[in-house]
This record gives sequence, structure tokens and C-alpha cells, in this order.
Amino acid sequence: MAPRRGAGRAAYNSAGRVFSGATASGVTMQALSYLNGFGNEFESEASPGALPRGQFSPQKLPLGLYAEKFSYTAFTAPRAENRRTWFYRIRPSVLQGATEILAHAGLRTAPCDEGVTPPTALRWDPQPPDTAPHDFLDGLLTVATNGDCHAQQGVAVHLYSANRGMGQRYMQNSDGELLLVPQSGALAVHTECGLLEVAPGEIALVPRGMKFKVELVDGAVRGYVCENYGAFLRLAERGPVGSDGYANGRDFMTPVARFVDDDSPAELVTKFQGRLFSTALGHCPLDVVAWVGTAVPFKYELARFNAMNTVTYDHPDPSIFTVLTSPSATPGVANLDFVIFPPRWTVAEHTFRPPWFHRNVMSEFMGLIHGQYDAKKAGFEPGGMSLHNAFVPHGPEAGVFEAASNAPLTPSKQEHTMAFMFESRYVFKLTAWALNTPTLQADYAGCWRGLERKFTGA
Repeated sequence: MAPRRGAGRAAYNSAGRVFSGATASGVTMQALSYLNGFGNEFESEASPGALPRGQFSPQKLPLGLYAEKFSYTAFTAPRAENRRTWFYRIRPSVLQGATEILAHAGLRTAPCDEGVTPPTALRWDPQPPDTAPHDFLDGLLTVATNGDCHAQQGVAVHLYSANRGMGQRYMQNSDGELLLVPQSGALAVHTECGLLEVAPGEIALVPRGMKFKVELVDGAVRGYVCENYGAFLRLAERGPVGSDGYANGRDFMTPVARFVDDDSPAELVTKFQGRLFSTALGHCPLDVVAWVGTAVPFKYELARFNAMNTVTYDHPDPSIFTVLTSPSATPGVANLDFVIFPPRWTVAEHTFRPPWFHRNVMSEFMGLIHGQYDAKKAGFEPGGMSLHNAFVPHGPEAGVFEAASNAPLTPSKQEHTMAFMFESRYVFKLTAWALNTPTLQADYAGCWRGLERKFTGA
């Protein structure tokens, strides 16, 4: 499959961005090439002849490289579930110095019991900018966790912010894969497989255990991260919808090989069983000259999601907008669903069109990338978030209910909006920060006070 070039995708990019030249962080962004598809067996080489042919581990590798296997699943996982990648690198990963525990004030991992999470609807304003110099790793701040990373189930929800790049600092998360959801500012995510440009309106996934760093493209950034401890995220099944629609595999973009040959001192920070460990390196760890495999990072533009909706009556379950899912041991009950609420037409007849009042066995964490969510007209701002845990009642605010109950039912389009949801079978436990931050709205429940008694029966 021929690589797809970043410049060629500009017509599809909701942010309208083509990166070229030097940026504020010193990162030079050229028109990048990508490999298209989801779950494919990809291969890429940055230097001609670097990739072995006909086998993975010959006695002597081309160009004096080292072979290193990256096993993302157990060796004996079924073929359809098996994920692994062979790296052909300048130095093997075993070359590293002493390891020390690294403190981090804002990062938490499940199980985490720092306070009492109430069975009520909760919502937060966007966080104010942090002007102190900090990179992506320093700027991680945990909002909630569930499950248990030791048992490889559940997730953590973090906020990220950064006003400088990571430079000679690299990260490896051995606890879970990282789903990045930018809200403001574009990221340059350098991985062992290559480079991803990720702007608001796009998402990126860094596999569990893969080394990476984040640089800034054009200034400060902020967004959301879901750390998935459970089964790796994959495309949602389509069922009776058929063979096309929802998130199409062809629209996922994997980087091509791109290596750094640099013997300058560097730091690798590994997240392992909830702790951070700093390891000294004598070289850049992103020195993979060629690779072949199925365990790869990727990006996806949310505007490419082919939304399905009702064309007769009633508001469908939000699961119809699932982009990626991490299954649990119970069929049909997700460890994690990543759901979006994109621009779409609403045409349902004889129907209350916004989301209905609801109590759900699943727990719902929501964020807003831009625009306005159709069930909330005030108080839910881009960069903000809300949490409706298991069986916590929620739904449209009073003003939305009145307006939607009396609106003419002509076809209408919800535009200039993108909200998302991390939905999980496990109840979210809030961190002490999330329970005590001034951005926690004291009177979120006030948006429903205007729901008056309307009963007309005897």
C-alpha cells in the first residue's frame, strides 16, 4: 500500500491545517506520509534495504541493525487478536542506565481511593492555563480511574496540558495504551514507528509499552487522555448496519518509519504499575530505521466518522456513535467505548430529538472539543467535562427540554460541534484533585430545577 501524504489530506482536515516549516517549538513539520488502514500488517523503512526480506530475524541484519520484537499481545493470542511489531533499530532497548523513582503530583492509577465519589451528576469548567513551564508528561492530571491496572481492566481519565516540548525526554506507558483527544493546539507525537501530527478534531493512539515524546506545533496545548488498561481498542462492530459506515478502517493513519541517530544523553520515563521510573539513556530511543507489524500508533480525523441516525422516530442509543471499543469478558459490555457526538442531521418525526432523561448501568465521562452539546446550552464549555456514574440520573436541561418539546419538527442539522464520551462498565472514582478543584461546578443540578410538574391526570 502506497503511503498517504499529509499534504494530500488537507481537504479533509476539519482544522484546515497543513504543517510545513519550522514551528514555535523548533519542530520542522514537512508534508508527512502515512499508511492507511486499521489492524493491518504494515511495513516501513526509512533507509532503503533496512527491512529484512523473507524472515524477521536473520543471522546478520542489513545495515548493521538490531532486531527487537515488540509483543503487544501474548504469543498465543488468536491470529485475529494478535498484535506485534518487529523493530530494526540502531541500538537495542536493553542499553540503558540506572532507574530511579520519579515523583509526579498529579498522576494517579487504579485502584485509587482518595475520596468519596458521590452518586450525583458532576460537571467541571475548563481548567485555567498553567503558565509555569511544563511539558506533556509534567502536565498530566488525573481526573478519575476505575478497574485495576494490575488486573489489566478499567481505565483512567487524565487532562493534559503543555507549553513546551519534551526535548530529550521520552515516555513509555507499560500500564495502558493512551488515547489522546486534543482540544486546543496541535501535537507532534514522535513514536518508535514514526511521527504523527494531531490537531483538535483528530485523535491519536499510542500503544501500551511504546516509546514516544510530544512536541508542540504552534504553541500551548491542552486536551484529554484516556489510559486504557484493558483489551486494546478496536473498531466497533457494525451489525445489521452492514459492511460500511461508522469509523471506516481506511481512514486511520499510521506513521512511516522515521529514525533519529543521536548519541546525546536522554531520559526515558516509564509508567509501570502506577509509578514513574526515570532511566538514563546515552542515545535517542527513537532510532528505529525499519519496522513491520500490527502493533502500531495511529491517528484518525473525527470528521470522517460516517454517523448513522434515525430516519423515522425516537432518539437512538448513543452507542450508535461508537468510534473505538475495548471489550470486557462480558460480550456486549465494554471496558471502554469511545463515543463521539459529531455534526449530523436530525429528522425524526413525532420525537423528542435531544438525548432523553436517562439512568445507565454504564458510567459516562464526557468532554467537549468545540461548539455546543445539544442537551446542554450553558455551563458545558469546550475544555470542560462531566461525569454521570452508574445509575446517576441525567438528561437535557430545563430550557432544552422546553424548547425541544415545542420546536417544529422540520429537518435540522447540528453543526459546528464535537463532543465525546468515555463510557465504561466500571464506576469512575474521582481523584482528590477532581473532588476539590474550584472548577467543579457547585450547582450543576440547577440546570434541571425548571422542570415543573406537568401531570394532567386525575
